[in-house]
Amino acid sequence: MRRLPIALLLLALGVNFAQAGMFDDDEARRQIADLRIKTEARSEQMARAQLELQTLIQRQADEIAQLRGQIETLGYELEMAKKRQQDFYLDLDSRLRRFETPAGASADATPAANADAASEEQEYEAALGHFKAGRYKEAAAAFAAFVQHYPAGSLAPNAQYWLGNAWYAQRNCTKAIEAQSVVTTRYAEHPKAADAWLAIATCQRELGNPTGARRSLETVINGFPGTPAAEAAQQRLKK
Repeated sequence: MRRLPIALLLLALGVNFAQAGMFDDDEARRQIADLRIKTEARSEQMARAQLELQTLIQRQADEIAQLRGQIETLGYELEMAKKRQQDFYLDLDSRLRRFETPAGASADATPAANADAASEEQEYEAALGHFKAGRYKEAAAAFAAFVQHYPAGSLAPNAQYWLGNAWYAQRNCTKAIEAQSVVTTRYAEHPKAADAWLAIATCQRELGNPTGARRSLETVINGFPGTPAAEAAQQRLKK
């Protein structure tokens, strides 16, 4: 009789252990399923974030390429504008020299004077030829030698002015200002003085001296009223 309760007790304990094991397996499977769902959701979120990042990077790359193209275009337009300005001043220089040389001067001068004038003209044209060809280092040397050979010559102010431009073309604003300052002081009454002040203002602005640049432009306006240089100075002050 005693064996029956013991058997029933063992049977009951076995059922409880089986049910507990079954519940533990279900809970484990549920947790695994939840973890799988969370992992898949996190993976999808990371994939979307990666796609958005790639899209953003591509958009920025396209914008950078577009900006680079705009910079190259602006650089080209700036170089062309500088060349047009250079050609304009070269043409103006030739026109002014024709007006500055009287028609009968060479006929009344002595042979020696004519020879000196011819030599001066040849040296000047040779230096100007270097500048026109873009050989700015050679142009600077040639113009410097010219103003030493002919400091009182009729072409000395022009040569000094182009010496400053040759230095500026080499991106040496300090030397350019030094050369143009000679024009504004030694040849202050010459027509090239106004253009020299404009060149000085350009260099001053590039050297980070806007106050000096404004002062130089105002000097052009006040000292050379009604001239193309004064008009150019007024336009620059408006910017």
